[in-house]
Amino acid sequence: MLSVADDTRSKGRGAADTGTAYDPMVFRPLTFFDAVPRFGAGKDDPRQYLERCLEVIAAREPVVKAWVIVNERGAREAADASAARWKNGKPLSPIDGMPIGIKDLIETKDMPTQMGCAAMEGNFPKRDSALVRALRDAGAVILGKLVTTELGGAHPGPTTNPFDPRRTPGGSSSGSGAAVGAGMVPVAIGTQVGGSVIRPASYCANWALKPTYGALNRGERQGYSQSTIGVHAGSPVDMWHVAIEIAQRAGGDPGHPGLFGPPEAPAPVKPQQLVVMETSGWKDLDSSTRDAFERVLESLRAVGVSIIRRGDSRLVESFERGIASLKAINSEICAFELRWSLENLVEQHPGKLSAHALKKLEQGRKMNLDDFRQRLLEREDARRRLAAIAPLGDALISLSSPGPAPINDVDGPRPTGDAIFNYPSSSLGAPAVTVPLIAVSGMPVGVQIMGQLHEDARVAGIARWLAANVAPINVD
Repeated sequence: MLSVADDTRSKGRGAADTGTAYDPMVFRPLTFFDAVPRFGAGKDDPRQYLERCLEVIAAREPVVKAWVIVNERGAREAADASAARWKNGKPLSPIDGMPIGIKDLIETKDMPTQMGCAAMEGNFPKRDSALVRALRDAGAVILGKLVTTELGGAHPGPTTNPFDPRRTPGGSSSGSGAAVGAGMVPVAIGTQVGGSVIRPASYCANWALKPTYGALNRGERQGYSQSTIGVHAGSPVDMWHVAIEIAQRAGGDPGHPGLFGPPEAPAPVKPQQLVVMETSGWKDLDSSTRDAFERVLESLRAVGVSIIRRGDSRLVESFERGIASLKAINSEICAFELRWSLENLVEQHPGKLSAHALKKLEQGRKMNLDDFRQRLLEREDARRRLAAIAPLGDALISLSSPGPAPINDVDGPRPTGDAIFNYPSSSLGAPAVTVPLIAVSGMPVGVQIMGQLHEDARVAGIARWLAANVAPINVD
């Protein structure tokens, strides 16, 4: 195992150099599915693919700082084994040989799991989470651990945005979003409780799936009532392949049926009608981001997709009112559920938690059981309102973030950006896919498709259609 900061390999191919403005018309993410035919034909192999990834990591990591650990030796051994399987015509799955980064909240048997937290320094349980085991069984190459914010919370790590190092990559899946956006790996695993998959994907020009709650096995991470495993990727095909391979081997969370959908990426499917989800963040959007999203909606109307908004339907208006307080609901539910873990860390590791973590602990301490029950009731009411609008559209459409990534502000109230457009999918347990479709002032902004529970495949198909039929938007 090596710290990437000590690596001295020369610069390789990959995403645009740090500081290059993002243009969705010309940006080429790293993908894996299109390399697979070359593996079968003997024109490429997983070891060569891995080496190209390592070259990009060596070139970009000193600035992007996405990785905690890169396990080069283990990755090369896994890639060589995969290459032999492809040579013999016996790959284990479509993702056999795919280099994947794992968010450092998730346990790996060959690397520590330190959770971006000083109190967890040196934590090395030497076991694989269910999803990591599933990926290994599918032949994936577990390349390393990616930076997370402290305990998946608000306190950021060192990672920078791959398109502008002055800006945040988002959180808490900071390294996951940045590693894919920088072209270091085709896929990375993240987690989301509030906005920790969809928001960093939006900021880093990734595709990402935040599945239905419980659809992908969280392994040891069962402490939150709305946490999910998510997939960052350079393409919707790789995104789906990874998610479904995890589900087929590890299922969903205990008591949940797991991810529904085909083994291959769902084909693009044209929606007949989409419901706009404005959220309470709509009023605070900057004019450029608002204009870009309205242009997306106008493009949809031009190709025959009906758009319904809160002013068009009392049910949609009721839904918008029901999700208006999800930021506070999400915050208090998470504070109450996290309190017990934080109490133990404060007791066992005094002085090792950030001010952000201690603030969350105090929030949890101020709540009683009736407070928690009230927030659960409010969340359940919002879920009923989502179900009520199911007949009105094939899915919901929204922004994935309220504009491009903000400038890094470690001590600010939201140092990794605002999750206001992500709380609905998290609190409602709904599947969401973000599509890298917009650039604002040279920075990425995603468009989000959200569906009803267990409609992950439909959401992925609509998202693919959107990307193929709506021209990317570039505004100053």
